Amino acid sequence: MPENSPSKKYSVSLQPVGRRIEVEPGTNILTAAQRTGVELVSLCGGIGACDSCKVRLVKGKLSPHTLEEQALFSADELEAGYRLACQAIPQSDVVIDIPPESLTTPQRLQVEGLEVEVPLDPAVIPVDIKLDPPSLDDLRSDTTRLKDALSAQINIIRFSRLPRFSHAVLASLSEKARSFGWEMRLALREDEVVAILPPSHPTNGSTPLLGLAVDVGTTKLAAYLVDLISGKTLAKAGAMNPQIAFGEDVVSRIAYANTHADGAQVLQARLVETLNHVLSDMCAEATQAGFTAAPEWVVDAVVVGNTAMHHIFARLPVHQLGTAPYVPAVSEPLDIPARELGLNLAPGAYVHLPPNVAGYVGADHVAMLLATNTWQRDDQTVIALDIGTNTEITLAHKGRLLSCSCASGPAFEGAHIHDGMRAAPGAVERVQIKGEQVLIHTIGNQPPVGICGSGILDAVSEMIAAGIIDPHGSIRPLHPAVRKGDGMRYNFLLAAAGDSGHGREVLVTRKDVNEIQLAKGAIRAGIEILMLEAGLAGKPEAIDEFIVAGAFGTYINLESAVRVGMFPPLPLYKFRQVGNAAGTGARQMLVSKAHRRIAEEIVARIEYIELSSHPDFISEFSHDLFFVNAREEV
Repeated sequence: MPENSPSKKYSVSLQPVGRRIEVEPGTNILTAAQRTGVELVSLCGGIGACDSCKVRLVKGKLSPHTLEEQALFSADELEAGYRLACQAIPQSDVVIDIPPESLTTPQRLQVEGLEVEVPLDPAVIPVDIKLDPPSLDDLRSDTTRLKDALSAQINIIRFSRLPRFSHAVLASLSEKARSFGWEMRLALREDEVVAILPPSHPTNGSTPLLGLAVDVGTTKLAAYLVDLISGKTLAKAGAMNPQIAFGEDVVSRIAYANTHADGAQVLQARLVETLNHVLSDMCAEATQAGFTAAPEWVVDAVVVGNTAMHHIFARLPVHQLGTAPYVPAVSEPLDIPARELGLNLAPGAYVHLPPNVAGYVGADHVAMLLATNTWQRDDQTVIALDIGTNTEITLAHKGRLLSCSCASGPAFEGAHIHDGMRAAPGAVERVQIKGEQVLIHTIGNQPPVGICGSGILDAVSEMIAAGIIDPHGSIRPLHPAVRKGDGMRYNFLLAAAGDSGHGREVLVTRKDVNEIQLAKGAIRAGIEILMLEAGLAGKPEAIDEFIVAGAFGTYINLESAVRVGMFPPLPLYKFRQVGNAAGTGARQMLVSKAHRRIAEEIVARIEYIELSSHPDFISEFSHDLFFVNAREEV
């Protein structure tokens, strides 16, 4: 059918909210978004008189720029793909990126995690120093003056030789020394001065040394602003990973980087741009709370993420991650000048990147093992996992650490689900079937507009318990909410059109059930292969604790996860949901050099199991696709 055929519908994918809709020709992006329940700011009512509904075209073709858009956007912005949602009309299938400021309601983001105290031993320490001002009798250069002052203190400061200065720090010395009245606080990292900060005085308090910890997830970012002197977290913030617009999972990001000449640079730049915005917001929040903070006072950073996110952020090649045997370019820990990566921190600040385990088990998993103490549970059998588009699992048993990675896909983020969406107001997150009633709960108690990961897991679990879904995943017409779908398939009605927030039914389809089967089958197969390698095949009772980390793991109903067969049939008291433990581990490494060394020791101990080449994986995965817990009580 010709692309411009009047009967052809176009697919509109809205990121990072994860909604999709097919629209008739002539439908603008604002209307498409509203039909899916995604509310964009539209101060002028959609007449093109403001830029509040600004979006960006990532892929596909839109109608030509209107006069209103040409008046509101610069030539560079138009070239970059920025459009007004109320003016832009799809002329092909399109992928649209929605900036946070254009959304009326935020995504639900997970930054909370374990709070673990560690002895403070940061990589950067403060050195307070006073210089003699220059005079006609003292014509030493500013650098000589500083080094001489440091020499006088060399026996009382923790270094054995004069420190080095980067060019960026030296370039700021003359102006800062004079503006600070020749008193200053130096931020010292080993033998290098990374920042020159205002002096501390009894009247204005102690000048802080700030640190930044970041967990870069495939879908979401979690960031923490930390006082390195006290170890206190001053502010925390979450954001959607802007790379979602270029692919919803790790494989698609790698493909984008490998198939576009500047693909990797674009992905890195979008990520760093967001991190700089988040850091500025956290500094403002800390300042409003009475603790003076600024990005240029951030003297150290720790960033964790899966191996692909790590490589993209660090500007390392990712081609080899997309082809067998999927090896990382670098697995050792790295310390990279922040300014080289585009982060707006102190002039000489570094970013510490902890080690990766393998191509699909990254430093974020190592940070989670660190935070949960999984690595030193020699007297217990513990499973720890972080569920996402790529689920990383570790089994600790008798001093061994066995790890694997499962391609669980983006279904738990709402992708590839008929009415799927990410966790935002209006998303169905809880489902109960009581007799002929279907009870739902949405985020924010808003009218339902879609279903997020915890909701689809709940729905499938409840349908299994009610006998509506058979072990193969077929929906059976055994409930009033079952509706006839395409062909011989059935759908399950969660919300009628009149009860939804967009005037359309919210459904669970057979394809949705299949997506959950694939995701839960991959995760369960990974668990069972690790149990097999540890000599615990068929012995779930041997598991002492089952740790579930990450944003999705925080909100799932554990009974539902067990009922669908994603987790082993354990009593619920053995499960522990720990939130963003990777972020906690990153903060531990930010304030403690010892914990950076422990992270290296963890990686050295891990026995990585590559599932794709394991002789039992295919048979195990095939078995775990079935709903073997159908009609069984948890």
